[in-house]
Amino acid sequence: MAPSGLKAVVGDKILNGVIKSVKKDGEWKVLIVDHMSMRILSSCCKMSDILAEGVTIVEDINKRREPISSLEAIYLISPVEKSVRALINDFKDSAFTYKAAHIFFTDNCPDGLFAEIGKSRVAKVVKTLKEINVAFLPYESQVFSLDDPTSLYSFYSSKPNEDKDKMIENLAEQIATLCDTLKEYPAIRYRKGPEENARLADEVYQRLTAHKADNPSMGEGADKARSQLLIVDRGFDPISPILHELTLQAMAYDLLDIKQDIYSYQTTGIGNAKEREVLLDEDDELWVQLRHMHIADVTKKVTELLRSFCESKRMCTDNANIKDLSQMLKKMPQYQKELSMYSTHLHLAEACMKKFKASLDKLCEVEQDLAMGENAEGEPLKDAMKSIVPVLLNNEIEAYDKIRIILLFIFHKKKGIGEENLAKLIQHANIQADSNIINNLQNLGCNIIAGGRNAGKTLPERKERTESTYQLSRWTPIIKDVMESAIEDKLDRKQWPFISDPAPINTTQTAVSSARFGHWHKNKAPTEYRTGPRLIIFVIGGVSHSEMRSAYEVTRATEGKWEVLIGSSHILTPTSFLNDLKSLDQVPNPDC
Repeated sequence: MAPSGLKAVVGDKILNGVIKSVKKDGEWKVLIVDHMSMRILSSCCKMSDILAEGVTIVEDINKRREPISSLEAIYLISPVEKSVRALINDFKDSAFTYKAAHIFFTDNCPDGLFAEIGKSRVAKVVKTLKEINVAFLPYESQVFSLDDPTSLYSFYSSKPNEDKDKMIENLAEQIATLCDTLKEYPAIRYRKGPEENARLADEVYQRLTAHKADNPSMGEGADKARSQLLIVDRGFDPISPILHELTLQAMAYDLLDIKQDIYSYQTTGIGNAKEREVLLDEDDELWVQLRHMHIADVTKKVTELLRSFCESKRMCTDNANIKDLSQMLKKMPQYQKELSMYSTHLHLAEACMKKFKASLDKLCEVEQDLAMGENAEGEPLKDAMKSIVPVLLNNEIEAYDKIRIILLFIFHKKKGIGEENLAKLIQHANIQADSNIINNLQNLGCNIIAGGRNAGKTLPERKERTESTYQLSRWTPIIKDVMESAIEDKLDRKQWPFISDPAPINTTQTAVSSARFGHWHKNKAPTEYRTGPRLIIFVIGGVSHSEMRSAYEVTRATEGKWEVLIGSSHILTPTSFLNDLKSLDQVPNPDC
């Protein structure tokens, strides 16, 4: 399936704006990347697409490379010291590593590094030098990541952080390149309260203004004036990242060991169990169809799809062999790709259900009651303590699951709980080793201790929702309320102030091509760009899978009139969020 949305826009920008822009018929080139640009590249371009455009090899700038002095090199790198040094080193000896250099920086190159390039021997062989303004990862069609898992520490550690200003400036530039890539010039709003929200919003505003001066076509179009960028902090909704979610993507990432979007499992064939690795991404149409579905519907859906696939291929299917895909494969080897895709998703759903049945069904009920403040019948929760004690005393339940319950209990209490009560809960649950997770949430502005430093801070009022849901999935992420209100223009202007009033946009102005950007946007058919407004949300400190799902749900509800994008420094799972909180006072190791 062709990537859509954000991935398609970025993939197009790299193929047209970088690789094709320096392509010459009959000439091969080398493509050199660093860690960040490789991540961007692999998230939105297929290797075959790149090789088809005259690139013979893709290499890592930080590894030892064989000189190929007969070929020109395209450097797609981030403007950081390590990458620029490696670039300069390629041309420092009399024998150059490559014949010439086409340099494309992912974003703004600092003056100091720019000057170093000018003084070095690279300057003699540079044929192209551009900034392409893509300093983010398109993670999904409507989700972006800035690829910085240490950001919770940078923002919320109690240790003084001298680099905080620099880090906020970098984040702001990355967010500005996202708007630039999408051709958006949105009005910027932030959640009032935490000072970092206002600071980041202000920095983004300054950077966007600079981008707009360079690229006047940003934000042009009849509806674009309504686009907004909202900046919100993780403490705004500490509940969504810790609940057990029962939709497939969120559940799988929470309960199974999925690393870098790769799911590994044992295939069960007759006498030949094999280890399989599958990448869960948008090239897998089945994954796109299933990822936001409730687990109870997933197995049913996969089985239905599999049955209709087999019927369309004139294969008889009775219930006995629908599970036995290995038998089918023997009969239909030509459909191995499709059948193994169904098999993967059946495995994934079954692995989730197995974990759920083992220990989670009771736990989820307690969690939902605490988060909603009422039981499935809508009766207010009278004695929350009574429902959590059996969970805390149960030795078979893992420490992190108990912490998730204690936190939900504290949020249910609205005003926090007394220190003595908290100490008792920690003791009952026997989680002393991890108890700093609970206290560290105070750094995010959450009200944990009654009368403590965040006294008076409460979670937002919730929107009344009447649509029917599964009993164990009654909670809706708070950000979904915000998305809906922003689109309906009902978001409180006192709680969500604008950095500056949205500028009236002169739509008659002709698109000016700026020298810094080259002319790559000139030869595109205008219809390929989205013309409706977008709502872009940036969450400081990580975004959860249920919040990502909300962006798609709200977009669908507007019937395509709006597109909602959500992103953060990184994508959270409940375990990674609790780990981040636990190590909030230890300097993170960026390489781990």
